[in-house]
Formats: sequence, structure tokens, C-alpha cells
Amino acid sequence: MDVTLLTRRLVLRQPRPDDCRRLAMLLNNFAVSGKLARVPYPYAQTDAQWWVGTWRPDAPPGETGFVMELAGEGLIGHCGFHTQGCETLVGYWLGEPFWNRGFMTEAVAAAIDWFFAAGTDDRLVSGVFAFNKASLAVQRKLGFTETGISRKHCLARNEELRHIDTELTRAHWEERRSMQRHAAGGVEFLRMGTADEIP
Repeated sequence: MDVTLLTRRLVLRQPRPDDCRRLAMLLNNFAVSGKLARVPYPYAQTDAQWWVGTWRPDAPPGETGFVMELAGEGLIGHCGFHTQGCETLVGYWLGEPFWNRGFMTEAVAAAIDWFFAAGTDDRLVSGVFAFNKASLAVQRKLGFTETGISRKHCLARNEELRHIDTELTRAHWEERRSMQRHAAGGVEFLRMGTADEIP
């Protein structure tokens, strides 16, 4: 689905071919790719070209992704959805130079808000590798709850790793958004970013 989202500091838009060089620069970093399940390392521009080529403007919400743009910097990361069996999974990453500034929480909140508004799914799933405490903190902040432990392959490390599985229901998200708006005097949650350690 071809859509653009605006947050307090970011523009979230669909990937395009001229993003490939920047994507390769940020993902060819083991500190980033080593925390992700489906991203290889080393990560070349040809990998980025293949990935960008998979996006379609007519994709449903559950197969839509957003690159994150910061004014003065350009592309800094990605947040997106994909189907996994009968479930929809949300995943994300942020380039290392932009960690610890709250960008990931801000972007994922906006994407989730859009996802529940645009589709009919009542649940999102996600998770983190067990060593990735910063990413788990982001999910907890957004209202995800832990549902179990599994093993998941990390392409960059070429090994199976302990994985913390999480979920977020529409009802829980809407309840948290209502509480956030009330606490902020009516300011939308997707406009609010807080500092956190970012994976």
C-alpha cells in the first residue's frame, strides 16, 4: 500500500530504488544486521536492490513497509509488516548513528497506529533475539507482551538463537493510545518519541 506517515521528527514512506546505496551503507554493519533475523551480513547494494524490488504499491497493510527519513540526514532505518503463516509480524531496524534518540519508538508507534486503522487484524506479533534488551524495551514501551520463547535463525550470524516472542492486540493498543492522549492533553501518541536504547 502506497502511503506516507508523518511523525514529530520523521517521514515514513515506501522504499524506492534510490534508497539502495543508503540502505546498504547502514545495514552493512554487524551491530545492526546481527540483531535481525532476515538480513545477511555482509550486506551489499545488490541485496538492497533485490529487497526494494519486492515492494509493491498495491500491497495490503500486512505486507507494507516504511523507510524512515530524518530531515538533514535522509534514510535512517525501516519499519514494516509481513505475513508469517496466518499472522502479521512487525519488524524494524535503525542505523547505528541514530540510536539512543527515540526514533525507533516514534516510528514503530506511527506504523502500528496506521496498521490497525488501515486493516482488520486484531493482533500483531513480533519478538527479539534474547540478547537484544534494547529492542525488547521498545516493544514493552509500546505495549507488546511476551508470549513465549522459541528458536529463530539469524541470517547474519548463520545460527539458531534464543528468541523472545511477543504480541500486541488491537484492544490493548487502542487502550494505551487513549491513555496517552489523555495524559498528553489530546496529543496523538504517534507524535510522541521518548529516548531509549535502540537496537
